[in-house]
Amino acid sequence: MRVFLNPGHAPDGNPDPGACGYGLRECDVAKNVADLAAGYLTAAGVEVVGSLQSDSLHEVVTASNHSDADVFLSIHCNACNGSANGTEVWHFYGSGAGETLASCIQNQIVTSLGTTDRGTKGAKPGVNGLYVLSNTDAVAVLVELAFIDHAGDAQLLRSQQDDFARAIARGVTDYEGAC
Repeated sequence: MRVFLNPGHAPDGNPDPGACGYGLRECDVAKNVADLAAGYLTAAGVEVVGSLQSDSLHEVVTASNHSDADVFLSIHCNACNGSANGTEVWHFYGSGAGETLASCIQNQIVTSLGTTDRGTKGAKPGVNGLYVLSNTDAVAVLVELAFIDHAGDAQLLRSQQDDFARAIARGVTDYEGAC
């Protein structure tokens, strides 16, 4: 299996760090988790064929599509004025393989870290579509690790990035076994 990783938002936060909260920036958390996940995936025998952090979604999708990846993972942190918490994983609406991959990753994160299970969600173009899910050739998911602006979730994002990375890697290998 070949995996392409996309840590969400611009490198070094310029021009867009993504969501921020409790001294954390989404771009930094996503990059750290993606780098750690790449190591765990490689150790598990999964080929990581690329990783790109960019503020250009077109650039990310093009790089993934040219990599001949089987799986595309975009890693993010959620935010909602400090009022929501938990993990959710998005997949392209109507993609059975995407839904399976999303469920595998969701289950691993929720079980391993005890985050609130916000479920998997289908992104439908024209309704709630996400560009990277709609335009990537590989089976694609967007992982919202936790809410960066929620005190409890922010503490997990600060102190358990390695656990998030391990859970993502296990989710991918679970998915590989399900196919």
